[in-house]
Amino acid sequence: MSTSHITLPTTPESLLPLVIQAMSRTPDARLRELMASLTTHLHAFILETQVTEEEFECAVKFIIDIGQATGPKTNEVILAADLLGVSSLVAVLNNPAHHNNQHAQEEAVSHAALLGPFWRANAPICQAGDNIARGNTQGLPLEVCGVVYDKHGKPLPDAMVDVWHASPVGLYENQDDAQENMNLRGRFKTDAQGAYFFKTVRPAGYPVPTNGPCGDLLRAQLRHPNRPAHLHFMVSTPGHKVLITQVFADGDDNLTSDPVFGVTAPLVGQYEERMINGQRQAHLTHDFHLVDGEMTFPHPPIP
Repeated sequence: MSTSHITLPTTPESLLPLVIQAMSRTPDARLRELMASLTTHLHAFILETQVTEEEFECAVKFIIDIGQATGPKTNEVILAADLLGVSSLVAVLNNPAHHNNQHAQEEAVSHAALLGPFWRANAPICQAGDNIARGNTQGLPLEVCGVVYDKHGKPLPDAMVDVWHASPVGLYENQDDAQENMNLRGRFKTDAQGAYFFKTVRPAGYPVPTNGPCGDLLRAQLRHPNRPAHLHFMVSTPGHKVLITQVFADGDDNLTSDPVFGVTAPLVGQYEERMINGQRQAHLTHDFHLVDGEMTFPHPPIP
């Protein structure tokens, strides 16, 4: 059979148009756009860097390995996106506080941050002032309070403040068999004035997991794995976009070298330490400002 009327690739550069044409019938316009752009960039990357067969095999193995290393207590896929700055880039891109706002004087919007691999849905519902440090969790007592506002500064009653964080030894409860289930996790409703308040222990900084392929990548790049100490928050109420963010401890040595690039200046909180009744105690006040939008929650990285 003659092939004179058939278009076939003749050079590395001639392959891309054929791939784009093959995908051009995709009914979903957004999927068609995304895949065409991704494919174009991948082809350009391979041509620019002259990727070898051995390097391609190594890249494929890394993708396989992060999938196989993901399980009930770890999510290496999310961690890989974090370490490449992709998770933080998506958060910065999709949240208006990170951009110039012509209405900045009239509106306040809290900075978002990446979700991270350790959020769990359906944390216990707690009462204002409850302590989420359960069992025999030891550490410097920490009180956290603040107000949830809309973008115009109006307090939002009955907003849900979901909080989770690592222990003073740098482990989340799902990583540590010595901790109670759902330790250092809780959900708090704001009161009629939009205020929330809870007790816990001051978290420590911690290394991201390094016993999988992402750890191998960090070592190959001579990068340290240590995140600065922080609290995670997810703040929600109907009619507003869910705010996913973190509040970092001021003075932490790793603020400027966070391996997942999650720290921005507005996310650094003032963790004040005081002596109360002869006992040292930490205190954090942090307010949140939500924007209008759909109340859509992320898929939990772990059960």
